[in-house]
Amino acid sequence: MLDDEELQALADSITEHGLQHPIVLDVNGRLLDGRNRLAACELAGVEPEFTTYEGDADAYAFFVNARCRHITKGQLAMVAAKASLHGVNLHGVTGEDPAGFTGSTTGRALGEQAGVSGSRISQALTVLRHAPDLAESVISGAIGLNEAYKTAREAKAQSDSAESQLARLRAEDPELADKVVDGELTLPGAWAERKERAEEEVRRRKVATTFLCEAVPPLAQARGTDTALLYDPQFMLTGRPVTAEVIDHAIEALTEMARTWREREAA
Repeated sequence: MLDDEELQALADSITEHGLQHPIVLDVNGRLLDGRNRLAACELAGVEPEFTTYEGDADAYAFFVNARCRHITKGQLAMVAAKASLHGVNLHGVTGEDPAGFTGSTTGRALGEQAGVSGSRISQALTVLRHAPDLAESVISGAIGLNEAYKTAREAKAQSDSAESQLARLRAEDPELADKVVDGELTLPGAWAERKERAEEEVRRRKVATTFLCEAVPPLAQARGTDTALLYDPQFMLTGRPVTAEVIDHAIEALTEMARTWREREAA
């Protein structure tokens, strides 16, 4: 919008010379062009004139913005980027000569036709992809494109990092990764649980290794000796009797361990 002084000057001009260009609406009555002229008519007490544009309303809006002397390159870049995502076709936008607009719908082509650099279009597209809530603020001039782009880059970096972490989590623990995708766990929460699981696994390995190191070598040393004949129940450790059933279970356990060792060595 014009500032108060400029708006009053426009109202005075309309009072003296009349409204030179009608206010443009789309087929649904949405204002496409002439917001300042409409406000100036109200200020001057002049009945505004309206015309309806029946073509691509988004294309018309882009055409008007591209020629607005008050719009910055950052604002125009965002308008062009949004136009490209909406598939705006600029061919024959108005009855006037569209000043070289070719009808291309790519953001870069729209930007070039409107006099905006490709780098600015790229920045605007990054904002639309990674911080879309800032797009309208850029267009309105509430924030600059550079500021919005910085925020979008930070959001993109966080997103890329999260995707990388999720891929790593899936490789290490698919179950936890699925819970993150399903919303049952946050990514930090899943990694915390993954850490707990890893620590528990280390603890179990230590316990198992200590047990085997204490139990198996003495049994191996008893091979070929009269240890079994010397066994005396009166000296047994409390709660740890050695019976034929216990020996059978020990043999089964050693057989399973021997099979596991052979499979390890084969791998």
